[in-house]
Amino acid sequence: MPKILLLNAGSSSVKWKLFEIDNEAVVAKGLVERMLTPEAKWEISYGKESAQETIPNLTYEQAAQLIITKLQELEITSLADIKAVGHRVVAGGHTFKQATLVDEEALDQIKQLSSHAPLHNPMEAKYIELMQAVMPKTPQYAVFDSRFFTDMPEVNSIYSLPYELTEKYGLRKYGEHGISHTYISKRAATLLGKDLADLKMITLHLGSGSSVAALKDGKAYDTSMGFTPLTGLTMGTRAGDLDPALVPFLMAELNLDAKQVLELFNSKSGLLGLSGLSADMRDIDKAIAAGNKRAELALEIFINRVVKYVGSFYAELGGLDVLVFAGGIGENNRALRQKIVQKLACLGIVIDANLNQELTEGVISPADAKVTTLVVPTNEELAMVQEIKAVM
Repeated sequence: MPKILLLNAGSSSVKWKLFEIDNEAVVAKGLVERMLTPEAKWEISYGKESAQETIPNLTYEQAAQLIITKLQELEITSLADIKAVGHRVVAGGHTFKQATLVDEEALDQIKQLSSHAPLHNPMEAKYIELMQAVMPKTPQYAVFDSRFFTDMPEVNSIYSLPYELTEKYGLRKYGEHGISHTYISKRAATLLGKDLADLKMITLHLGSGSSVAALKDGKAYDTSMGFTPLTGLTMGTRAGDLDPALVPFLMAELNLDAKQVLELFNSKSGLLGLSGLSADMRDIDKAIAAGNKRAELALEIFINRVVKYVGSFYAELGGLDVLVFAGGIGENNRALRQKIVQKLACLGIVIDANLNQELTEGVISPADAKVTTLVVPTNEELAMVQEIKAVM
């Protein structure tokens, strides 16, 4: 049966899922993480079976080959049955507005857009090349996070810079997590039995990377992320919104160049920088329980930034019908959802404590709430499959 293999590559990990094309069912999924370290490991699950193994100092090239090798060794699929490989790519700019078959020209354009997503596009381009080497006869497709936000109105998408520079260099908000925001907004509308175009909606993708999107008339209206994924909410290691004048200040004070300052903002800030402990919200919660005040401050700032954006977008939309929680933190941290909503009560946003604890998907607000609040587990891979099928 024909299948699509999907990859979501990061700097030290790659998540993957194998789908049947016809019924969009997941055949197998896996993760390779902590690459290039002594703790590098891979794991796979298929049907009722699962396996994992530690492979010290596993390289990117070995990881790409390992995924294909294990799929065949475990008799999950033959190479011939994999009809396409799909890759999540963060930044497509204005160049890519739909899932795209990757040829030499498209790959070069993805690399050129690395300035829009310096932590993501280079590694995603690398994995396209690695999979092209492992599976040279299989078409490779790129699905772009930025596509969802390409039609945002100018009033929300461009900066207050000389307009000529905006036009010449494409200086605007490109957003991130667009694949996720696409899926969770459509899924929320389906669960409510309503047309997405009729709903004023705010979607929260809260994870190690976090973003907020506002939807109006079924389309993206605004987003928290900007020209790159650095801005917006406080994230695992990213600072989120800050004064750009900090760049020259820190260059002078710390004797760094601009690239090093951006690395500080992207990789050493956020929850990690604030707490001094971890970028993982689970570790932050444990530290708070043990009385760590910096961890407590990190959580308070994270919540504060979410509340600020929801309030801002509420005003922009002229009210709100639906609020959606998604992402690793948004889906699983029930206490955090409760804390965020408590600060939004003035907007008519409330949740039912029992529903919030019990449900993994669905409406978690009372029936008479002014704003319907849902938790919707995101499924970026399914959204990617559907986009790739549309252009295959």
